[in-house]
Amino acid sequence: MRTSTPARVGQYTALLAYLVFLAFPFLWLVSTAFKPPRELGSLHPTWIPEDPTLANFRQAFDEQPLLHAALNSLLAAFAAAVVAVLIATPMAYVVARRRTRLAKAVTGWVVVSQAFPFVLLIIPLFLVLKNLRLINSVPGLVLVYVVWALPFALWMLAGYVRAVPPELEEAAAVDGAGRVRTLVSVTAPLLAPGIVATALFAFITAWNEFFFALVLLKTPEKQTLPVVLTHFTGAEGVADLGPLAAAAFLATLPSLVVFAIIQRRITGGMLTGAVKS
Repeated sequence: MRTSTPARVGQYTALLAYLVFLAFPFLWLVSTAFKPPRELGSLHPTWIPEDPTLANFRQAFDEQPLLHAALNSLLAAFAAAVVAVLIATPMAYVVARRRTRLAKAVTGWVVVSQAFPFVLLIIPLFLVLKNLRLINSVPGLVLVYVVWALPFALWMLAGYVRAVPPELEEAAAVDGAGRVRTLVSVTAPLLAPGIVATALFAFITAWNEFFFALVLLKTPEKQTLPVVLTHFTGAEGVADLGPLAAAAFLATLPSLVVFAIIQRRITGGMLTGAVKS
């Protein structure tokens, strides 16, 4: 069915407005990162810095241990993504292939658990980590990130498993392959786009997470990058905009790079998971 010209113009206008809405904060962040203090305090700010400088980046690295905090975030995010995918893949296989009441109950619980706020979870998680002596440690934070990412990873991968034709697994069973061998040799390779997309989601979620890291990590050398960004304050608690913008800009680069590298695989994986055979 063809779309009329006014409707098409309206669609493109709405899409353009949405893109501007999404791009404005990032573009303003980049502009602020390269502005000298004189322009930051101007009553008539401009999009393009009149006298661009790298002083904000140098000051940001001098004031806070950004590289060490970034390493902590990288380790926590990468470990959480790997562990979440390793746990969610066999669970998703069972949930997708076993049409039982238990599988339906697990799927329903996964959907409901996504509505839980952070504040509701932090107290029981804190008590569990305290008993395990994992408070103020990166492994403890990784455990929390895995718990938080696992429900969505399970729900996402289950959709990809359902898109894999069961006939392939039946053929492997005829050849004598067991459930584990079938999952590893037949199903898992076909789930590669979905696994990559799920791992990326878990990584980005952990990389940008702030609340759990703020509560669980007390020692400065163990804090992650989002927590360190809150330390850029000047006199009387006023944010030091220049170094803060520079550090925040650097903190967004890993997410952009990861998306740029595997964008095609993510798109292909999402389309595969959205179509049933």
